[in-house]
Formats: sequence, structure tokens, C-alpha cells
Amino acid sequence: MDQKRYKPFRISKDIGLGMFQLKLLEEWIIHNMFNKNLLTKYKELQLKRQHMELAPPPTTINEEEEYKVKEV
Repeated sequence: MDQKRYKPFRISKDIGLGMFQLKLLEEWIIHNMFNKNLLTKYKELQLKRQHMELAPPPTTINEEEEYKVKEV
């Protein structure tokens, strides 16, 4: 995974030994425990254009995930 910052997430549990359990988006299918070295404190963005919207979740058609793609 590349280093990305999507939005602030709440810490749901302090596991100890520098591990935290986060409340992630339901559509994300990843493990929700992270080492404190991988986390950064949330800072409010200064410019509106710095905000990045998340892609919408895929639509399931015939048990396969389908994504809408923009033509450029």
C-alpha cells in the first residue's frame, strides 16, 4: 500500500504496546489494527482544494463488483 491519508479515523481501542484498533469504513476489507508508527495526528487542511473525495463503493452485478469509470 502506498502512503495515503483519506480522512481522520477514530481510535476504537488502545490494544497496548503501541497498537491501536481504528473504526474504518465498512466497505474497506482490511485489518483494522495499526502500529502507532504508521499513524499520524489529524491536521485540518488549510485549502479547500486539498480535500480529496473517496471513490464511491462498487455496484454488485451478477455477484461481481462493477465500477463506473469517467472518460477523459
